[in-house]
Amino acid sequence: MNKTGIFYWPKNGNVETCATKIYEQFDKSEIELHSIDEADQVDLGSYKMIIVGGSTVGADVWEKASDNNLWNDFISKFEGKILKDKPVAIFGLGDQILYPDHFVNGMMIIKKEFDKAGARLVGRWPTVGYDFTGSESIENEMFVGLVLDEDQQDELTDERVKSWVSQLRKEAGI
Repeated sequence: MNKTGIFYWPKNGNVETCATKIYEQFDKSEIELHSIDEADQVDLGSYKMIIVGGSTVGADVWEKASDNNLWNDFISKFEGKILKDKPVAIFGLGDQILYPDHFVNGMMIIKKEFDKAGARLVGRWPTVGYDFTGSESIENEMFVGLVLDEDQQDELTDERVKSWVSQLRKEAGI
């Protein structure tokens, strides 16, 4: 398959809205959009690039997650060599005013799983333009993916998405 796959969770909220905005930046023949509960229906290894997005989630939520946690099920599909050297990108939603100390922490959890699978991260995003006090999703003074704040900066989402998708195309060579 010569397509990009977008996978997101949760459904029916800001994450799905933003996943759809990213999807709309591509020609429909080159991309597929799925919630992570649909991941069993597709072969992750068949995508030329994978984009994953979610909302801010603290590490304690992941560690206390039950065996039927949809994120754990999705991440289990990374096993083997299906993501080796594959370009992957992450987007995360957070509220920098209500959760300034843990802003978009969930992106780092996803990034670490991509790292374990040997994937190639693309789409790092600058921290400039956000007002927060702490985030586990920063490496080398950059977020590990696109950060969107639909609660405090929704007016910036469309331009950020457009710029990020352009960046992904260059970095991933698509």
